[in-house]
Amino acid sequence: MKIRFSALVLSLAFAAAAPAHAVTEVPWWHSMTAANNDWVNDLANQFNASQKDYKIVPVFKGEYDVSMTAAVAAFRAGQAPALLQVFEVGTATMMASKGAIVPVAKVMKDAGYKFDAKAFIPAVAGYYTAPNGEMLSYPFNSSTTVFYINKDAFKAAGLDPNNPPKTWPEVTLAAAKLKASGHKCPLTTSWQGWTQLESFSTWHNTLLATKDNGMSGIDARLVVNSPLHVRHIENLGNMAKQGLFVYKGRSSAGDAAFYSGECAMTTASSGIYGSIVKNGKFAFAESTLPYYPDVPGAPQNTVIGGGSLWVMAGQKPEVYKGVAAFLNYISRPEVQSASHKRTGYLPVTLASYKLTEESGFYKEHPGADTAVNQMVRKTTNKSRGIRLGNYVQIRAIEDEELEQVWAGKKTAKEALDAVVERGNVLLERFQKANK
Repeated sequence: MKIRFSALVLSLAFAAAAPAHAVTEVPWWHSMTAANNDWVNDLANQFNASQKDYKIVPVFKGEYDVSMTAAVAAFRAGQAPALLQVFEVGTATMMASKGAIVPVAKVMKDAGYKFDAKAFIPAVAGYYTAPNGEMLSYPFNSSTTVFYINKDAFKAAGLDPNNPPKTWPEVTLAAAKLKASGHKCPLTTSWQGWTQLESFSTWHNTLLATKDNGMSGIDARLVVNSPLHVRHIENLGNMAKQGLFVYKGRSSAGDAAFYSGECAMTTASSGIYGSIVKNGKFAFAESTLPYYPDVPGAPQNTVIGGGSLWVMAGQKPEVYKGVAAFLNYISRPEVQSASHKRTGYLPVTLASYKLTEESGFYKEHPGADTAVNQMVRKTTNKSRGIRLGNYVQIRAIEDEELEQVWAGKKTAKEALDAVVERGNVLLERFQKANK
């Protein structure tokens, strides 16, 4: 009995001394705020609870441009996160960052997961795919520009709340009626360069830049001062003078003005759907981006927005396995579909779109499929997407110049000429740096 007792004590002692199961942490830097920040945290928690080997650690690092700059500095210091969320305009810069990233297709393949680009919506997958056909980043919060209206405000102004304006002339007329009814902010916008220049271009099947908007080469140059672009910005400038269009600030500043009910119409990301549901105290409708009916080929398709997840180089092998396991998890149709329903971001895989459709969600929520319908249209060389180097800085130039128009300090032609002149200097610089 003594021998057995001693053996038992010894075995228990060894068991107590044995190290606990090691969990590999996977840092994930992102730029999601408000309701979408909750979504990111919930995704991480759900994945973490589904297995015991890895722990996704989401960290908010500020707006997209801030987090991207921070990641570059962290990489140089050998402290980069495993996963980095980058907005779509940073794609060309990330693609050119040789040695800083590991293609997501390689990470998934090395971990033994099946990863087929054909499983994704073509317009989404194509944007993040290299010329050799390899997907470089994972489409995460893919969105596009849509048009939202406050149905209660429309009803109060004598407008049909079930028939949102489809064209820019109709938007102007609706704005005038909203103002006449006492509305101080009939129309606003967020991400003005994306909504009023980039998506406006592809929606009207016209080029923003040469070389198929940069998709066919890094020697692209801006042509966003065309007569059509000038006409549109001039129209918005005139609306601003009349109090029909109210500019609320850069990036997503206009979103809160719509949630609060201050502004009755907005052109914004489909990804704010969940935030409107959470914060808005009114009935709303999601509709297609307005267009000019006399432009041949319009409407075509809108451009991708939102962001993707890039895998940073310099990580340990087990971290890459954790990254692959997480991306495989969020690729599940049921996870993708739930995220789409919650946020308004695109269901980036065809299977998740089909699952959402079969669930009856689009019948219960008319307009919720707007973003998908705008993106699954057949694309042209003018509308496939916009992939330009140094575009984060070019977006800042767009903001500066458009703000001069809204303030009545520049004409639309003067502002857009300046965007082209200043932006092309940056494109030329990018071309020289990446020959």
